[in-house]
Amino acid sequence: MLQITPHLAIPDAEIELHAIRAQGAGGQNVNKVSTAIHLRFDINGSSLPDDYKEKLKGLTDRRISGDGVIVLKAQRYRSQDKNRDDALARLRTLIISAGISSKKRMPTKPTKSSKRKRLEGKTQRGELKTSRGKVTA
Repeated sequence: MLQITPHLAIPDAEIELHAIRAQGAGGQNVNKVSTAIHLRFDINGSSLPDDYKEKLKGLTDRRISGDGVIVLKAQRYRSQDKNRDDALARLRTLIISAGISSKKRMPTKPTKSSKRKRLEGKTQRGELKTSRGKVTA
């Protein structure tokens, strides 16, 4: 079970973890051992609440495919266990970020004094510009 919040957890059966060979430098170890982890999580087929599913699908994240599958590749560490923990932590962070709802913005009106100051400023600027005209004697 991957514990997301105290009231929300994902069963291990819903998360696919595959060990693959890591990319990049690492000498002989990288050529022999499959230490990187490829994580797949199907949003539609999961036991997440519907509001979490909708918010996850609405994210513009390259890790979420058009089919609603989250794909993460963890290869930061040389150990398969550490990479597995890293991939699960990143999945948890992504789901938590989708659960946070932003506060709705309340539109405000400008005060009377701010309107008056703005208009006075415009008037002063206009007078300055008209005073720059040709001087007739």
